[in-house]
Amino acid sequence: MSVNRVVATERLGQPPWSPRAWQVTAHVLVGGVVGLVTGGVLLALALATALLAVTVVFALGTGLALFACVHAFAALQRSRFEAFLGEEIPAPPPHPYGGWARRLAGEARSETVWRQFGYHIFALVVGGAGAAVVALAWAGGLLLLTAPLHSWLLADDPVGPIPLVLATAAGVGLLFAAPWLARGVVAVDLLAARALLGPSPRAELAQRVALLARSRAELVEAADAERRRIERDLHDGMQQRLVSLAMNLGLARATYPDAPDPLRDVLARSHDDAKLALSELRDVVRGLYPAVLDNLGLDAALSGVAARSPVPARLRVDLPRRPPVAIEAVAYFVVSEALANVAKHSGATSVEVSVHLLESGDRLRVVVADDGRGGARPERGTGLRGLAQRVSSVDGTLDIDSPDGGPTTIAVELPCE
Repeated sequence: MSVNRVVATERLGQPPWSPRAWQVTAHVLVGGVVGLVTGGVLLALALATALLAVTVVFALGTGLALFACVHAFAALQRSRFEAFLGEEIPAPPPHPYGGWARRLAGEARSETVWRQFGYHIFALVVGGAGAAVVALAWAGGLLLLTAPLHSWLLADDPVGPIPLVLATAAGVGLLFAAPWLARGVVAVDLLAARALLGPSPRAELAQRVALLARSRAELVEAADAERRRIERDLHDGMQQRLVSLAMNLGLARATYPDAPDPLRDVLARSHDDAKLALSELRDVVRGLYPAVLDNLGLDAALSGVAARSPVPARLRVDLPRRPPVAIEAVAYFVVSEALANVAKHSGATSVEVSVHLLESGDRLRVVVADDGRGGARPERGTGLRGLAQRVSSVDGTLDIDSPDGGPTTIAVELPCE
């Protein structure tokens, strides 16, 4: 239960003659008036829409007015609950339908619209009746309580004491009952409002899923941005220093050929280590996020990966447009990791890589097929598990077909909306 609901429930449970009782009574009375007005308007519009259905133009106009009033009146009712009871009922998420025709059709099929419409009819019938009962209780109690005064001051023939005592007792009873009646009406009204004016559980779940998907997409984008930053720092900083170091060591080897043997051995080993470190650093940089992927796109980046593959690789890329940056990064990672696995574990003599957009244009398909020994399973190593996790981070799908004895085909589909 939310904090607002707890506060509202505690307030409804206060003594009947507390100041809160007047707010509850005012809420009921105002709700009765609002319910009569809003429910009457909506019923009139609904009836007009039904009667004018044969006249398309008028039916469309009254239908749009009906749905607009449903939303406006629902906002009015939510503000009433917040003003009198401190109860914040969240508004359902809006639906961007587009043009008026799509809007009309979408509103007519919307569960949210008809739930709110149901509350307005509830407010018309139950809210109006409850407000009438509460108003009669207060008015009747006050009238009966002042009956002796009326009898003594205004009547020519005063009523006897027993009827006046009974009337006074009845008035006191009604005045004590009126706050409880108001609270009962408010309790029923709150239940109906929470169920009908707020978002449905299905809408809340959809909103939550959308929020989580957006958060995950932002996290993936942030991770890719961090990889690009690290790649730039390594490329522009450490890699340049290693290049300079390797060049200086090579220059020293060439400049001092007559140096003592121990010194020449140290220079040779240092030069070779510097070149090896530079090569390994370049591999690390390419694995993080190659600059060519940002500058020239997926085709150029994968061409470099295929050219460096120890196993002869044939690459086919058919992309009429560039996919989103995050999808390009995942596709590059898939191909790089798959080719590395082929070289390490498959014993293949050739591998084919295909990258293209599906006919629908909303998904990128990446296929890596080799003629190796097969038997690739995600549970047998961390490489394929990492591949599956990276693909699932963008709502992609991974399919591995690798029977024992081969061949192996890894197919990945990535969303490109």
